[in-house]
Amino acid sequence: MWQKDVAEYWKSCDRFQEAKKSTGKRLGNMIKIQELRRTWEIVHMDWVTVLPPGGDRTLELAYKTFIHASTNQNPTAASFKGMLDKTRKHAVRCMEDSFAYAKNKWEKSHATSDFKLGDLVLVSTTNFNNIKGCKKLKDSFAGPFFIKALHRENAFEVKLSEKLSNKHPTFPVSLIKPYKSSDTEIFPLRNKVPQVITPIESSGIKKITKFLKER
Repeated sequence: MWQKDVAEYWKSCDRFQEAKKSTGKRLGNMIKIQELRRTWEIVHMDWVTVLPPGGDRTLELAYKTFIHASTNQNPTAASFKGMLDKTRKHAVRCMEDSFAYAKNKWEKSHATSDFKLGDLVLVSTTNFNNIKGCKKLKDSFAGPFFIKALHRENAFEVKLSEKLSNKHPTFPVSLIKPYKSSDTEIFPLRNKVPQVITPIESSGIKKITKFLKER
C-alpha cells in the first residue's frame, strides 16, 4: 500500500516533474494543412509566417531552386507543371468542344451506313484516272463487289475483279453505295445484264517525245 503512496508522491512533486525528462512517444498527431495554390502564399498558422524582409532576392531564389523532400522537386518546377497541366486540360476541352461542333454539323448532312460483310456494293469511279474513253461519259460507279472486310465504321474492303486488281481494295464509305439486285419473281422477263468491267488503260512503257522544261 505504501508503494502506491510513494509513487503518487513523486508523480505529484513539482520539482520532480520539472527535472525529469519525458520518455515514451511524443504527443501530437500529424494534421494535413491546406495545400498552397502557388508558391510564396501565406499560410496563417502559428508556426508558419512570411520571410523576413531583405534587400535582394537571394533567399527567394534559393528557396525556389532547392529540391523539397515533400514533392521531390523545386517549387518552380511544381508551379510550372501545374501551369502546363492547366493548359493541357484547357486544350483538351477546346478540342472536345470543336469535335462535338464539327460532328453535329457533319451529321446534319450525312447518314449512318449500315453495310455488313457479304453485302453487294458499287464503288465510285471518281478516283479512277486511268479509265479509257471520255471522262464525261464514263460510269459513275463500278461493280457490284462483295464486302469482305470492315475497317472501323467508315472504310470497307471489297473483293475487286481481276480487271481492277491494281486498285486498292479499301474505299471510304463516301465512295460506296448499296447495290440493289433485281427480283426475278417481280421481273421474270428482265434479262440479266452481265457485269460490265470498267476498261483500264494498260500500264505499258511510254516513250518520252519532248522535254518541256529543264531544271
